[in-house]
Amino acid sequence: MSLRAFRSTALCSGLVFAMIAGPALAQNLSVTEQRATGLSGQWQHGQGVVTRGPDGKVIFLFGEVQPSVVCSPLQVCDIELQPGEIVRDVLVGDTVRWKVEPATSGPPGSQSVHLIVKPSEAGLSTSMVVTTSRRTYHIQLKSHSTQYMARVGFEYPEDVNARFAEVAARMEASIVPGAGVPADQLDFSFRVSGTARWRPTRIYSDGQKTYIQFPSSLSGQDAPVLFVVSGGENRIVNYRMNGTMMVVDYHIDQAILVSGVGRTQEKITIRRGG
Repeated sequence: MSLRAFRSTALCSGLVFAMIAGPALAQNLSVTEQRATGLSGQWQHGQGVVTRGPDGKVIFLFGEVQPSVVCSPLQVCDIELQPGEIVRDVLVGDTVRWKVEPATSGPPGSQSVHLIVKPSEAGLSTSMVVTTSRRTYHIQLKSHSTQYMARVGFEYPEDVNARFAEVAARMEASIVPGAGVPADQLDFSFRVSGTARWRPTRIYSDGQKTYIQFPSSLSGQDAPVLFVVSGGENRIVNYRMNGTMMVVDYHIDQAILVSGVGRTQEKITIRRGG
């Protein structure tokens, strides 16, 4: 057989094999799988809400849709996470043409992690999963020849709810129990992070003392221990329990509530300033 005849035969055989094998390699999805992929697609490709934050930051509402971050070659995209959030893993679909490097900003104890994203060329698309101490981010990455998002951040539903709760707390009464002064003279700008069965429902200060309100389920049980963070160390200050209210003889900036030991330990972190 001549070389030309061999090539023709091989080419025809390859086409026949592709025609036979192609459909066999395709996956048939069940009705449930089709519905599930459709729902996932709605979340992945949904429009969502995008707003402009401080310093030109593009703000996505976390969890509403899968955010699509557009980057450009020879430029960097800065994805900023929530202050105090610790990154555990960063997984990128295309690790060859996309580079993700970490950076930090802010004072010790409340630093923000930044993910610096750089594509090698335009016209790329991949996905990135970032797991942290608080949540999991699912982000779509795309590259464009000239357009890109310099700064990206997130608005978190729990922070929005906390601000509404703060407003509601101010409106509950003109005099807040425990403090004995009008609500408009109190500082409610405390941020609580962590999970515990006794997680505080409200925290405020009158400038001299700090009041930590626990849920009614704590009544009759051992209260957690309070440590005030000062100079990078945990210090014990005077406090007392009044029912489910912890009255601290200190205007705290940062503190830790702890109960239990070892694997059963529960810890809540308190920071002033929102």
